[in-house]
Amino acid sequence: MRHFLFAALVAVFAGPLSLQAAEGPVYEMRVYTCEPGKLDALNERFQNHTMRIFEKHGMKNIAYWTPTDGETAATTLIYILEHQSREAAKDSWDAFRNDPEWKQVAKESQEKHGKILAKAPESTYMVATDYSPKTASPHTGRIYELRTYTAADGKIDNLNARFRDHTDKIFQRHGMRALGYWQPTDGEAANNTLIYVLGYESRDAAREAWKAFGADPEWQAAWKASEENGKLLATRPGSVYMQLTDYSPVSPANE
Repeated sequence: MRHFLFAALVAVFAGPLSLQAAEGPVYEMRVYTCEPGKLDALNERFQNHTMRIFEKHGMKNIAYWTPTDGETAATTLIYILEHQSREAAKDSWDAFRNDPEWKQVAKESQEKHGKILAKAPESTYMVATDYSPKTASPHTGRIYELRTYTAADGKIDNLNARFRDHTDKIFQRHGMRALGYWQPTDGEAANNTLIYVLGYESRDAAREAWKAFGADPEWQAAWKASEENGKLLATRPGSVYMQLTDYSPVSPANE
């Protein structure tokens, strides 16, 4: 797994919020890194307690995943929450941390399992792009890919235009279904980063889909035209393949 992806997901609270971020909804992607052997304990806590307490305080659970590859597959939990607004997110987290039930759960978890997290959770607040599908829980029985793009200086609008006008449509043609497209709201990432999640029928299907996408004449033409004045990306995209946890919310198969 590429560690720079997780670095890109760390929220930086120095930058101004966009109007959309202030008014909501906003999404929060969180990455938890466990001590070795403690992922099951973390999943148990989320399944039995944390998710329900989140909902009690107005935080909507969208999806929970673990990576499928490398060492981080045994130590990492990635999830997305929806908040009504950034201010609502702050109020919800304050209420959650001060909730007597949560305090008791945390205490009992510490006594039973010891230290679970290897470091503080990483958090990225995000808003959906104007071409993103409505963010909903994913479908079961699929594999997912979290991708992070860092645009070259001044190129984020061009990158979004390429996704809006071409990329997403071509993805769909090849069976690559986006759960959502988001931009961070804070710091430099708000000016140069695009985060999205794709779903596939299987890992083999993902491999074949990317192969077909790369060879698609429409994509090749769109890519060439969009980069006549320079590359749109500053670095190679970050990619993490993920599987849903058995307790993640899911959407009905017919949605």
